[in-house]
Amino acid sequence: MAGREAMHTCIDTLIASENLTAEMIKQEALFLQETLENLRLNGTISNDAYLDAGSIEGGLNVLANLVELGVSASEVQDHLRQLHERAGRIDEAHPSLGPAVAASRQ
Repeated sequence: MAGREAMHTCIDTLIASENLTAEMIKQEALFLQETLENLRLNGTISNDAYLDAGSIEGGLNVLANLVELGVSASEVQDHLRQLHERAGRIDEAHPSLGPAVAASRQ
């Protein structure tokens, strides 16, 4: 994935955050929800890409709830690593998805 944006980069920012909050995670999930819907509606991404990427959005929402419940930082990081791996698999299956999401962020 060198040289281009990928789905897993949305997780990288959260992993690197020293003070990760539920609100930060919810904002990323909301961004993904809105972006994925718009990309699907305008035909930039396929329905399959939309559904696969939705698993990352859903995982972020679960993670935000876990943070609100006060789970340990190590459990949060484990969950983020799992999401990162899943996002990498989505990048492989849908190589145009990450660049499309990144372009929407700008």
